[in-house]
Amino acid sequence: MAQLNVNIGRLALKNPVMTASGTFGYGTEFADFIDLDRLGGIIVKGTTLLPREGNDYPRMAETASGMLNCVGLQNKGVDYFCEQIYPEIKDYGTNMIVNVSGSTVEDYALCAERIAALPNIPAIELNISCPNVKNGGMAFGVTCAGAASVVKAVRKVYPKTLIVKLSPNVTDIAEIARAVEAEGADSVSLINTLMGMSIDIERRRSRLSIGTGGLSGPAVKPVALRMVWQVARAVNIPIVGLGGIMNATDAIEFLMAGATAIEIGTANFIDPTVTVKVIEGIGEWLDRHGIADVNEIIGALEQ
Repeated sequence: MAQLNVNIGRLALKNPVMTASGTFGYGTEFADFIDLDRLGGIIVKGTTLLPREGNDYPRMAETASGMLNCVGLQNKGVDYFCEQIYPEIKDYGTNMIVNVSGSTVEDYALCAERIAALPNIPAIELNISCPNVKNGGMAFGVTCAGAASVVKAVRKVYPKTLIVKLSPNVTDIAEIARAVEAEGADSVSLINTLMGMSIDIERRRSRLSIGTGGLSGPAVKPVALRMVWQVARAVNIPIVGLGGIMNATDAIEFLMAGATAIEIGTANFIDPTVTVKVIEGIGEWLDRHGIADVNEIIGALEQ
């Protein structure tokens, strides 16, 4: 049997398969379908300093080969997470990782500092695709300066593994990746959703309450794969790849493009057992090709 262990900086994963934030709840919701301890990691839903109600409904719409969402980071805040959710998830035998979001640099830092105090949370994933309320709503992650400012502030208060989730809605994602690497990111994950919309022509209205939303699913995979490949050539820190991964073949493509680990998102809504199937599929492919260790195929794309 091939070895599936990988490392994201100091974070050891038993295999390269994790779940994407916002698609797997806090993990407990999927416990009836799979053995959560088999996963490399679970990235729980976005957590903010203060509670957020999220956007009005409708906030999801199906599209060709994907879906749009504008949920709006609905959650009960970091205090609720620490007091109510953490006790329920802290003893799982996998890496429980918290996705941290915010509207100001200070929000990010304070939220990360609270989570740093939780001994069984070994890493956080910073969502820098959030709108910066002090800068007219522009997302932090679309400029080098904005991305760097969040990572710099969080790095000062967060000593554990820091993964930064990059927005694809930029001109040069490699430039953003280099900026967050310079400020101390241990890893980058990409891609977050692509901005899109869908229109109901009978009602002459968007199918989403706020007009636009984030596109995910198989439709974004070629873009995600290209961006992972670009970033792998630009930085020296590990990459977590995501965007339209539906099966083991998709996951292996991301690994060959340069990702050390991957996240599965939208596919969880279609098949709640997909993560385990992907883990098994990667192992079977490696065995079939006589490859002893999954690390041998990371970045192994031939030019």
